[in-house]
Amino acid sequence: MIKSILLSVDGSIYTEAVLRNGIHLAKALEARLRVLSVIDVRTFEWAMSLGADGFVPVIPSSAYLEESRKLHEEKAQAVLEKSREILQQENVAFELEKASGSPIDVICEQARTVDLIIMGARGEFARWESKMIGATLEAVSRQVNKPILIVSKEFKPFTKILAAYDGSPTANKALGLAGYFANKLALPVIVLTVSNKEEEAKQILDEGVKYVSSYDVKVEGKQVKGTPHQMICEFAHDNGVDLIIMGAYGGSRIKEAILGSTTESVMRKSRVPVLLAK
Repeated sequence: MIKSILLSVDGSIYTEAVLRNGIHLAKALEARLRVLSVIDVRTFEWAMSLGADGFVPVIPSSAYLEESRKLHEEKAQAVLEKSREILQQENVAFELEKASGSPIDVICEQARTVDLIIMGARGEFARWESKMIGATLEAVSRQVNKPILIVSKEFKPFTKILAAYDGSPTANKALGLAGYFANKLALPVIVLTVSNKEEEAKQILDEGVKYVSSYDVKVEGKQVKGTPHQMICEFAHDNGVDLIIMGAYGGSRIKEAILGSTTESVMRKSRVPVLLAK
C-alpha cells in the first residue's frame, strides 16, 4: 500500500513531469505528496576546497559564498512556489519542504518516511548531459530501500504495465508492485521473462503470471530470448508499454562492475518511466 510519495524537484526540465506523475498517482492511490527541494551545500564546500588546494590558491570571499548560498536558497524556494501553484489546482494533499545538504543524503533520509520516491531521469544539468542517468539518481537508487519511479521529461498517464521477471527476490517484489498499480489504475500487465533457457524461463514466467493474477487484473505472459536490458526496452517500445516495473540491482556489485547492470542499462535506455522495486 502506498500512502505517501516523495517528489524530488530541482527546477530541471524534469520537474514538471515529476509533479504530474505524483499527482496522477496520488489521485489513484489516495496518497499524500511530499515535495522536496534540496539546497546543495556541496557547491559551497567544493568552492572552499578548490580555492584552498588549487595550483594557485584563491580563497573565495565570505561575500561570494553568502551571495551564492542566497541564490541557491532563492532558487529552491522558487521551485517550491511553482510546485505549489501546480498542486493547488489539483485535488491532492501535499506539503512542501526545503532542506540543505547533499541531495543524495537528504533524499535517502527523507525516504525513510515515505512509501515511494519519484525522481527525474537526470537533474538540473540535464540539458548538457549525455544519455547517462543523473549521478544523484544513480546513488539514491542504490542506497534507499523504497521503490523509486524514474520519469521522463514528458508526462503521460500510464495505460499498460510491463513487469520484468527473472525469479530473483527483488523481481518478485516488482510483481507485487505491478499487481498493485494495475489494480489501482485499472491497467493490463505483461509479465516478461528474458532468458535463453527455454524450460527454465517457462517455469519462471508461469510463476510471475500466477502471482500478478491474484490482484484481479488482466495479465499475460511473454517469453523472449536475448540480452535482458535490450529486450526489456525493445519490448516496451514495440508493445505500447508506458511503465516498466522491475527489481533493482539483482546481482553483486562485483558482478555488475564486470558484466554491467541490467537495472542501470534499462534506466539509461528506456523511453518510458521505470519503477524500481527494492
